[in-house]
Amino acid sequence: MAELNIALVTGSAGLIGAEAVRCLSRKGFRVVGIDNDMRRRFFGDDASTDPVRRDLQATLANYEHHAIDVRDQIAIENLFERHGSDIELIIHTAAQPSHDWAASAPHVDFTVNATGTLNLLEATRKHCPKASFVFTSTNKVYGDTPNRLPLVELESRWEIEDNHPFFEHGIDESMSVDQTKHSLFGVSKLAADSMVQEYGRYFGMNTVCFRGGCLTGPGHCGAQLHGFLSYLVKCAITGHPYTVYGYKGKQVRDNIHANDLVNMFWHYHLNPRPGEVYNAGGGRQSNCSVWEAIAACEERTGNSMDITLSDKNRIGDHIWYVSDTRKFQAHYPKWSYHYDFRSIMDEMFALASNSIFPPLLIHPQQDVPSRDPINQPWNSNIS
Repeated sequence: MAELNIALVTGSAGLIGAEAVRCLSRKGFRVVGIDNDMRRRFFGDDASTDPVRRDLQATLANYEHHAIDVRDQIAIENLFERHGSDIELIIHTAAQPSHDWAASAPHVDFTVNATGTLNLLEATRKHCPKASFVFTSTNKVYGDTPNRLPLVELESRWEIEDNHPFFEHGIDESMSVDQTKHSLFGVSKLAADSMVQEYGRYFGMNTVCFRGGCLTGPGHCGAQLHGFLSYLVKCAITGHPYTVYGYKGKQVRDNIHANDLVNMFWHYHLNPRPGEVYNAGGGRQSNCSVWEAIAACEERTGNSMDITLSDKNRIGDHIWYVSDTRKFQAHYPKWSYHYDFRSIMDEMFALASNSIFPPLLIHPQQDVPSRDPINQPWNSNIS
């Protein structure tokens, strides 16, 4: 493979951003990170990404950090102009990620998610149009349409009828994004998602949307309003009360580890397809209901959690969502999962610390070798 150059990562101290920074750094990229710790503003001091930012700067010699707001068009433009066509890859993970928070500040939510994405797309078009532009979208672009599926209530979860086309593999990209309740967050992400597709189709740029399910891993700064598994694990370890919102706690989420998702990004970059859209979640191999996740926590701590069940669900929340990733796997057959739900939970608890949460910051030397696909010898097959 030719010598790699600059990768630009927004939200570089967040869950997916930091995972991308570390993986790309190990691959020899000069990594330019953008993160102004807005997560602290959204969710409070406990959700701050600043410790991760400090860790990246302390441990990665080829990492360059900028505390830029993605809404600042001039600052974004200046940064792209400085590096120009040396930028080969943009991974855009910066976002306002919460349903509930979006309703409290719609202008902030929309400008961060939609306008910020437009600023980055236009800077890419002007200064590095051949670069791969990877957008971390969300399954919330489908709104509450998944709730119209024929669902069956089982003992610990909701499940789709076994004769439905989505039963075996999950929800594919054919699901409509129209005539549905999205939440304001879903709308702002859908606007960005559509714009990313359009820059691929209209301008022929190498843009892609990954519509994530629950993105997770031990590097997540989980908070009550965002970060389901991470926050649940935090509550299980500390004994903090946890509230389940609606659907009898049987709502199902698929969970994809940050490393598996970043590896999707990498495979796309090696052979980009302009304007593509992929569902990206844990699929049938990595999903759980809230009650099943609580049981997994209690199994690992040996203690009962302090759980409150609220009858009121979050607006636009999904009852059952499992991602069908077969489209991506058909386009990129060398990619595969390296985590399932149990291994995700095992890692989160194994690396948890009562003094720092999210659990221990992961330095390169602490990565679990068998679960580091981007740094494994088999990757030579995709060079």
